[in-house]
Formats: sequence, C-alpha cells, structure tokens
Amino acid sequence: MIVFEKPKALTDAPMHYCPGCTHGIIHRLVAEALDELGVTGETIGVAPVGCAVFAYNYFNCDMVEAAHGRAPAVATGIKRADPSKIVFTYQGDGDLAAIGTAETVHSAARGENITVIFVNNAIYGMTGGQMAPTSLPGQVTQTSPYGRDPKTVGYPVKVCELLSNVDGATYLERVAVNNVKNVRAAKKAILKAFRNQLEGKGFSLIEVISTCPTNWGMTPQQATEWVDSNMIPYYPLGVYKDKYGEAAK
Repeated sequence: MIVFEKPKALTDAPMHYCPGCTHGIIHRLVAEALDELGVTGETIGVAPVGCAVFAYNYFNCDMVEAAHGRAPAVATGIKRADPSKIVFTYQGDGDLAAIGTAETVHSAARGENITVIFVNNAIYGMTGGQMAPTSLPGQVTQTSPYGRDPKTVGYPVKVCELLSNVDGATYLERVAVNNVKNVRAAKKAILKAFRNQLEGKGFSLIEVISTCPTNWGMTPQQATEWVDSNMIPYYPLGVYKDKYGEAAK
C-alpha cells in the first residue's frame, strides 16, 4: 500500500529554488489539491515574473506566462473565455502587492471565480533582495541597508486585511509553511480555495508566509525560526474573510 508519493500534478523536473526556500512545499500543496479534486487535466495556471517564473516546468497542467503583476487579469480572461476550467495564479509579494496591486484588487472586486496563491516572503527574491511592499519595518534589504523606515517608504501592505474590505472577495486566508502544523493548515486552505472555485463561489486568495534564506542572509533553519519570531507576529495567520463560513476575529 502506498502511503506517500509525489503528486501526479507535479512533473519530475528538478526545481531551481534555493535550499531552504519553501516554494517547493507550496508547489506540492497546490499539486496535492489538484490531485485530490481530480481536476489537473482541466486546470490552467498563470505565473508571472518572480522566483516562480518557471512554474510551468513543475506543474502537470497547462500554464500561461503573464507579464509582471498581470496574472489576475490574464486569469480573468481565461476563466471568462472557458468557465469550465480551473484557473489559478501563483504570485510573489513583489508581483502581486506592488506592480500587480490594481489587478489583484479589481479581480477581487469583480468577484472573479479564480484562485490566487500569494507567496509572501517579504522581499524581492528573484531580482537580488530588494525591499518589497511586504518587507517588515526595520528589515534590512539590498535597498534598505539601514532597515525599512516607514517614515520615508511607508508601511508594509497587508494583503488579506486590505482585500477583506472588498465586497467581491469570497475567501481570504493567511497560512505559513515553516513547520508541519502550519503546512497541514496551509493544505486545507489551498484545497478549500480550489473547491470554492469548483462550486462557483468566486474569488479566493491564500496568502502563504514563506522563507527566503538566501536574501534574508540566513540558514534554512534560521529562516523558518524568523518566520515564527518576526513574520507571523506582523502578519497573523487565520481566515480574514469567508462569505460561506466564519471570518477570523
């Protein structure tokens, strides 16, 4: 009896992510959800610019490459052209919460029946570690060598909190993947987001607190600990909106 195996929705291609990066875990959770729902063959993923730019190498479903930040707009077009397809975007924080802010907010406002997987590692990973819209106050990056100063560059964007005020958004949850307990909770949230789409319930976004050991200048173990000590206190986990359930308090 097989008790554990690679999801069929993942290819055999070796991933390019840095050691300790949790993109691989998130990929697996998305793939497991597609497998469990039996929709891989009817799924279209959209990945724009960022560390996950090569996501088309890893998912055994059709993939579309979008311009930087435009994944929700592309996903909208695909879903409206063929509502029978399961459509998801896979986006980083620099992509979704900076250049793609408008696409994200208005897709939610329209209540587009798509699933958004939002990876928040508080930094621009692919382009060398610049400060992102989600970088924490005081966080040192390549473009904030003395730490992020809210007085000059503003405060981090809290995407789930922001979108919770958008009427068209159906389901918003923030999860993390830095330990087994959090990974299991993240799996349930991602599965629910895809199930919502199958049931025609509208716009779902799962924000996943992730690590970036390379650009944080940490070991993988230090990075997972930093998520607990710094990221989660600023970005509390939980359900921020659920039109068909209970919202987080």
